[in-house]
Amino acid sequence: MNRVQITELALRDAHQCLLATRVRTEDMLPICPQLDRVGFWSLECWGGATFDACLRYLKEDPWERLRQLRQALPDTRLQMLLRGQNLLGYRHYADDVVEAFVDRAAANGMDVFRLFDALNDLRNLETAVAAVKRAGKHAQGALCYTVSPVHSVEGFVAQARELARMGCDSIAIKDMSGLLTPAVTARLVRDIKAAVDLPLHLHSHATSGLAAMCHLKAVESGIDHIDTAISSLAGGPSHPPTESLAVALRDLGRDPGYDLALLEEIAAYFWSVRQKYRRFEPEYVGPDPRVHIHQVPGGMISNLYNQLKEQGSLDRLKDVLAEIPRVRKDLGYPPLVTPTSQIVGTQAVINVLAGERYQTITNEVRRYLQGGYGKPPGPVNEELRRRAVGNEEIIECRPADLIPPELETLRREIGELARSEEDMLTYALFPDVGRQFLTQRAQGTLEPEPIEPPAETAARAAPTEFNVHLHGETYHVRVTGAGPRQQAERHFYLVVDGVPEEAVIETLDEVVLGGGTEGAVPRRLSSKRPKAAGEGDVTLSMPGNIVEVLVKEGDTVQAGDPVLIVETMKMETEVQAPIGGTVTAVYVQKGDAVTPTETLLHIEP
Repeated sequence: MNRVQITELALRDAHQCLLATRVRTEDMLPICPQLDRVGFWSLECWGGATFDACLRYLKEDPWERLRQLRQALPDTRLQMLLRGQNLLGYRHYADDVVEAFVDRAAANGMDVFRLFDALNDLRNLETAVAAVKRAGKHAQGALCYTVSPVHSVEGFVAQARELARMGCDSIAIKDMSGLLTPAVTARLVRDIKAAVDLPLHLHSHATSGLAAMCHLKAVESGIDHIDTAISSLAGGPSHPPTESLAVALRDLGRDPGYDLALLEEIAAYFWSVRQKYRRFEPEYVGPDPRVHIHQVPGGMISNLYNQLKEQGSLDRLKDVLAEIPRVRKDLGYPPLVTPTSQIVGTQAVINVLAGERYQTITNEVRRYLQGGYGKPPGPVNEELRRRAVGNEEIIECRPADLIPPELETLRREIGELARSEEDMLTYALFPDVGRQFLTQRAQGTLEPEPIEPPAETAARAAPTEFNVHLHGETYHVRVTGAGPRQQAERHFYLVVDGVPEEAVIETLDEVVLGGGTEGAVPRRLSSKRPKAAGEGDVTLSMPGNIVEVLVKEGDTVQAGDPVLIVETMKMETEVQAPIGGTVTAVYVQKGDAVTPTETLLHIEP
């Protein structure tokens, strides 16, 4: 049999899983000559969250990253992950935007486009596949593997046939949560290979601890390509180690022919890189077999952990993980991959923290239930759908068929801030973050977040043993523990002059670092807003940021009218008026960070 080819993931998915996508281009370029000499079939280096992270945190132009990597890796295919009609954002874009993005990515050096749709609604890949083929590049159609009552091996094989009919050059099994088992892998590989005469790739995360076994069974069953990560960026939510698989392939007579000493040199380099970015690592990077129950991808688990920790609700993680499968069932069992993982996960968190399921429904869940992302894999909860979208018409066609061309509008909106077609596309994908990036670039004020914890962290660190001088008396205080922050209050456990005490601290004004491992941007959190006390007080069930204030003082509203739009966990939610009446006070404005129990505005009946 032919040798098995390998796609190396160190420059994208591996550090996205383990280091929150924070590795800078300056730490990729020095090792590129060695990577280029290995002979990998491709190097994945773009797509996924890298575009967002470059703009939001690293203050790098992602297009410039692509150009630099192309120049530094002249003899290796570059590969990216593209979400079909979603591109790299969180909504569907018009066909002209998809076509323009693919064209510019190809022109800037991209060779292989791995294309997937979160619902496996292959209508959402048609435009992107055709654009890749027109550009003369490799279109790889991906099947998002998941387990549910409505998914089967036969169904995935049928989708592989459809991807081949669509003109894809290869097929990829994309196991983003590490749900594959060895036996299912063997059957899936054999059946797809029998049905489709195209090269077949396997991409499986090591989250559950089974990925290396699945790779072995795939090789025995005739797989052509596998995805791996260099050992220093392997394991846990990442992928099986490149060196180990290379040795195994040599033993099986399918040797990729790599220089193991060269791989060791690359591994040593990335170990030092991992140490540099260690503050972005999730707290636990070992196998997590629980994924076979909740099916949450590794990156999403760390995000949930940090979101709940930031709210003082980490004790509810178990409840959220139990709620995610229930929300997924209500939505027709979508695979949990961007953006559906965020859609399901955010709604599950809101359900748990609000104490009532679907008391608040995010805009993305509404759009999903209306058909705005495509056709769900299975039947949805019709009662929930009626509650979310009312009598509005359900979208049955390909969602992008309803989106008019956008390019000219986008060009006018961003104006002279966009120096190129690439800049305009940056704005198209991330309007707020993209505009901020382009504005700061024009002003010469781009400044990446620090790799080490920022000064604010040190400023907020408190001593654990100290003397207090108060009214002429001196007290010796030792802090023995602290409870989670519950909105503005936190309990501290002290020993004061040898006597155990409990103190409740109410924060009136505090600088916090938003987003956990998702960012360290200082923002001011104020509890000077009045606490919710009456039925006319509008509050949230979880912390967020104000995106839009839809009403002003003096406006008359009906119960259920939208009054605010807030962002929580990258998802936007419409906040509705709890009662009808007149808005008598507005305590927030666009951009404010807000927490539960605060009154955001008041409605007088």
